[in-house]
Amino acid sequence: MRENVPLAPYTTLKAGGPAEWFTVARTVDELAGTSLDAQKEGTAVTILGSGSNMLPSDAGVPGLTILDLANEIHIDGQDVTADCGCAFQELFLKTVQNGLKGLEFAVGIPGTLGGALVSNAGAYRSNVSEFLMELEVVHGAERKWVGPSFMQFSYRDSILRRTDPPPCTLLRAKLRLPQGDPKASYDEARGYQRQRISKQPPPASAGSFFKNVNDRALAESLETLPDPLKKAGVVPSGYLIEAVGLKGHRKGRVAFAPKHANFIINVGGASAFEIRDLAEFGKAKVREKFNVTLEEEVLYLGDWSGYSKSDANKRFQS
Repeated sequence: MRENVPLAPYTTLKAGGPAEWFTVARTVDELAGTSLDAQKEGTAVTILGSGSNMLPSDAGVPGLTILDLANEIHIDGQDVTADCGCAFQELFLKTVQNGLKGLEFAVGIPGTLGGALVSNAGAYRSNVSEFLMELEVVHGAERKWVGPSFMQFSYRDSILRRTDPPPCTLLRAKLRLPQGDPKASYDEARGYQRQRISKQPPPASAGSFFKNVNDRALAESLETLPDPLKKAGVVPSGYLIEAVGLKGHRKGRVAFAPKHANFIINVGGASAFEIRDLAEFGKAKVREKFNVTLEEEVLYLGDWSGYSKSDANKRFQS
């Protein structure tokens, strides 16, 4: 257990302040024990995996931050039990090696299974929640197994992303995957990987910063939006950010990526507040032109009480 540990090195955005308290859990039992003690004492707990899809405040993260390195994976037929600290891409590789399919979309997602569950990660018309059977958690100062309904999944969302989420640590997940052909799965995954490499920038980024917009009327009104997206009523956030002229736009040490407008990149040494300023500026420009408010896929962790969204445009333009 260490005090005031900088979290920037543990995030893919390479930004953010310190954890008030910090420790590492290398097994599920260590993670469960530490979480149980913290919940009994009323201490706030933040779980870190690979550090993607999140941004800690410059003011720091109160309470206890636990780095989850528990990564065991067990496969029995179509049933998979995996520690939530395992890499999501590694889980795909292990399952396809055992003749299972379904997680091909995980290739190139730089996160853990736990992070994927919190945000209901997915791509190419698939979501991790569709394969979940049970989830082991520490909740209410009790270690137990719960069903998928506990997470209240929706598009890129769960109960653990909501305002004031319940104190809960994800330990292990039980998934059931369909049987498949390994060669077909590898070919499909390679196709997804090629698409990601061609479109997505290298780090430091958090991955897709905003969720896509589900708005059929907006989609149908956009002349240059591809027909399949119009039919689905889905507008990629990157499309909207590019449409307001911000693709590749840089302010100081932070920028919307030239390769993909829905990626915010830390060009070098940017603060968390600088990164959020750019995000708020982009949201304001999209709202002004399209009358829609983008919703972050990235989670803001810690103490943001000293941050003013209303002043973001002024700071960005100064």
